[in-house]
Amino acid sequence: MSKALSHPEAEAIDLSAVLDALRDPIRRAIVLMVAEGGEKRCSSFLGCTTKTNLTYHVARLREAGVVRVRIEGPSRIVSLRRDELDRRFPGLLGAILAGARQDPPLARLVEDA
Repeated sequence: MSKALSHPEAEAIDLSAVLDALRDPIRRAIVLMVAEGGEKRCSSFLGCTTKTNLTYHVARLREAGVVRVRIEGPSRIVSLRRDELDRRFPGLLGAILAGARQDPPLARLVEDA
C-alpha cells in the first residue's frame, strides 16, 4: 500500500517556494497542461521529460503547493491548486500561465507532450 502524499495547507504555501518551483520550464509546462486540460495522470507528461525527472518535477510542484497529487491505483493524478493559489496570491498564477503561453520553447514542449 502506498503512503499518503503530503501537501502544504493553503495558508502555509510560501511565495518563494511557488516562484522557485515555477522557474523551471518543464514544471511550467506541467502546470500549463493541467491548467488547460484539467487533472491528468503523471504519465501524460512523459513527453516533457524522463520518468525519473518527471517524478522529481511533480514532487517539487506538490511540495511548493502548486499542484495536488492523489494516488489512484498504480497512477498518480495531478491537479492544479488554482483556487487556493488565487486566494493566497491573487493574479500570480494567471500571470505565470499567460507568460508560459507566450514562450515559444515552452509552447512546443506542451504541444509535443
